[in-house]
Amino acid sequence: MASRSLNRVILIGNLTRDPELKYTPAGTAVCTFGVATNRSWTTNDGQTKEETQYHRLVAWQKLAELCGKLLTKGKKVFLEGRITYRSFTGRDGQQRSITEIVLDDFIVFGDGRKATEMTAEKSPVANEETTAAEPTAVANEPKTPQETVEEEPVKADENISPDDIPF
Repeated sequence: MASRSLNRVILIGNLTRDPELKYTPAGTAVCTFGVATNRSWTTNDGQTKEETQYHRLVAWQKLAELCGKLLTKGKKVFLEGRITYRSFTGRDGQQRSITEIVLDDFIVFGDGRKATEMTAEKSPVANEETTAAEPTAVANEPKTPQETVEEEPVKADENISPDDIPF
């Protein structure tokens, strides 16, 4: 009998570059981007040291499209996903390995736009009262590429058209 295990990554950092949104030949959206996280500490002799780690992230399907719309270089984000390792043969014939975080969820800090509004193809709404510490854009997506059902909150005063229904 297999024991339980957990593969969960949680990061809060800044985007190092704009997301790169592409589509597979089958039409599946895939978005890659980088995030930097910082750590600082004080040594025994009183010196303050700082270290930066760089992470490669990949998002799939609707979450990838949301990343392409909502994320830009320099934004502070909360990211949640799972770590994966893969290897491949490069163009030069050398065997290479790569570590990635497959994104399951994200929150953009200090942005007045909501992910549900972007999903419904509405124009972004700016909120002047938003502070940099408030999480304002949330994207919840299926955990695997096979799951495609997406739930969206509906306000009572909104008109629903058949084009808004995801199935």
